[in-house]
Formats: sequence, structure tokens, C-alpha cells
Amino acid sequence: MGLYDFSATLNDGKEKKLSAYKGKVLLIVNTASKCGFTPQYKGLQQLYAKYNDRGFELLAFPCDQFGHQEPGDDAEIKDFCEINYGVEFPLFSKIDVNGDGAHPLYKFLKSEKTGLLGDSIKWNFTKFLVDKQGNVVDRYAPMTPPRTIASDIEKQLAK
Repeated sequence: MGLYDFSATLNDGKEKKLSAYKGKVLLIVNTASKCGFTPQYKGLQQLYAKYNDRGFELLAFPCDQFGHQEPGDDAEIKDFCEINYGVEFPLFSKIDVNGDGAHPLYKFLKSEKTGLLGDSIKWNFTKFLVDKQGNVVDRYAPMTPPRTIASDIEKQLAK
């Protein structure tokens, strides 16, 4: 199975096939509204605004597995992101990224690029960069500021 074989539920309840993103460079991030890294939403939105018209998509997957830092429902999460950070990129429904209940997409991402804790996600705002062919090309730790990923996005967009 590859990335484009998966689907996920958008924040509005609609199912989205990831095959819709074929040919695009993706940054996939597990997010939370009450985390020390939450201000990264601003940098993520800046990346989205800068590169979206060049074939870049940012996919945010809220997750409440780390310190109960995403307690809200889908509507509350969407409102928070739009009001506080002007988020325009796709928000998906809240998921688990670790454990038996981990979303199949995250099981795939973790198997493609392991991190410091092996195949587990360490915390909120772990980021995966995916090339235009659906290959996971890099994984970034939660503390990695979005702006530092810009050059890697540009390299993938140029291919």
C-alpha cells in the first residue's frame, strides 16, 4: 500500500481520498490547540500561503494523545485555528497517531520514516514531508520550526 491508497475524514465530516493529492508536495502534521508548539500553526499557514499555488498542500491531523492537548471537538478545533492563526489548509478530524487505534495513514507514515522513538510519534507537531509521487522523504521533530522546512519544500517542488 502507498500513501494514495488511504483516505481520511475531513474536519467537516467528508471523506477525502489522499489520491486527490497526487502530484503535490505534502506536509502532514499531527496538531493540537493547547500545546507549547501550537504557535507553529502560524508558520504552517505561512508555508501554505507561500507554496500552495505551486503544488504544495499541508494536511493537519489534530490528535489528543499527548497530554490531552486537543480536547475540543472538530468544530471547536476549526474555529480555534481560523480565529487564532487564519488557517486555510485542510484540517482533518481528530485521530490517534500511536497505538492500536492509530489511523492507518499514520501507521504508514511511521513505517516509512522512523524517528527517535522508532516508529512512534513523540509529540504534537511531528511533520512528514511527502514528494509528488507519494514517497515520504523526511520526518521532522515537533520542535522543528516550519520556516526551516521551506528549503526542503522548495527542493521537492522543483523536481
